[in-house]
Amino acid sequence: MKRTSRSEFDFVEGKCAGVALHVQESGDQSASYLMVFLHGGGVSGWMWDRQVKYFVHYHCMVPDLPGHGLSNDDIIFSIQSSAEQLIQLIGEKAGGKKVVLVGFSLGAQVAVQMISLRPALIDFAIINSALVRPMPYAKKWIGPAVRLTFPLIKQRWFSRLQAKTLYLGDEYFERYYAESCRMPPDALIAVLEENMTFTIPAGFSEAAGKILFTVGEKEKAVMKQSAKDLVAASSNCNGVIIPGIGHGVSLARPDFFNQMVDTWVHKGDVPKECKRFDVFFCSS
Repeated sequence: MKRTSRSEFDFVEGKCAGVALHVQESGDQSASYLMVFLHGGGVSGWMWDRQVKYFVHYHCMVPDLPGHGLSNDDIIFSIQSSAEQLIQLIGEKAGGKKVVLVGFSLGAQVAVQMISLRPALIDFAIINSALVRPMPYAKKWIGPAVRLTFPLIKQRWFSRLQAKTLYLGDEYFERYYAESCRMPPDALIAVLEENMTFTIPAGFSEAAGKILFTVGEKEKAVMKQSAKDLVAASSNCNGVIIPGIGHGVSLARPDFFNQMVDTWVHKGDVPKECKRFDVFFCSS
């Protein structure tokens, strides 16, 4: 592991023993909370920059998932394998700390898998936009569709359209574009197949931590239904709809997101503007 500097804060980065993941650590490593951030598909740990700058009073850990960012070592991504590696990593790093798990999209699915494999490992979780309703026949068309459209990924105008849907501003675009261009077709196919065929795993109902599921009001209906399914799957889960937001609240409204996470961990509550699932689904 090496120490380097970026923006206003220092962090430690490198590969951790026993796992094939590139990991950044920052914040107060003597803190009583370990906060782990899991990024979405097609991006990497840099999507959490505004979170690790805010949570300097936590011990923060930001891995690049297999096939992404600096963990892009010809490893084919799977949710199961990623979850197993992260459980091992947390086991090595937690040392009795309270564990807070934050996941977005693909990282949210990995978080759900982790909780299902080790229900007592995570004390708090904030899981954003986790798809758990598989799309019929997805495996049949993902491969052909990716190979047909893959040349578009290297077109900057196409990447800008994709970045816009994730609320990625100009400060992140070049990194997003470079990482998109580096991802080979087979890796992208594996990510999409895992994402679109994921279901709630056995064991999730045993979740012991306090879990908050969030979804943007402007997201697709299948994302809202997935969040509803997850909340119904365990008595320790709560869910909220975030008004006016699509896919990517942590990037679109980082200050709001940071405060929401802090409030959930320390007070078990959410901002008043959020719509709780029982109210939203009864009125819609």
